[in-house]
Amino acid sequence: MSALEVAEGVCLLLGAALALSAGAGLVRFRTTLDRMHAGTKPQVLGVLLVLLAMWLHRPTWSNAGPLLLVAISQVITVSVAAYMIARAAYGRQSSDDDTGLPSDED
Repeated sequence: MSALEVAEGVCLLLGAALALSAGAGLVRFRTTLDRMHAGTKPQVLGVLLVLLAMWLHRPTWSNAGPLLLVAISQVITVSVAAYMIARAAYGRQSSDDDTGLPSDED
């Protein structure tokens, strides 16, 4: 097993773990802003690590172009979506518990 295959496996596993933690954060957190943070930060890094693992699997320039395009569009669209969600949540003043479920303190 070469060092390149080890790096590929590490990037793939870390990316998958970060994507899983983003999903768990969406379920675990109660407010819109907390969910937004949990859904964007680790998810983007996870996708970028998976894309890096894909490039390490076949490190050619013909594979780098589409992967780079996906990475750039992921970073841009998640940033814009997070901004729009935060703006809507702020406008509704929904940073309190907005699940509609009874809180644990009741």
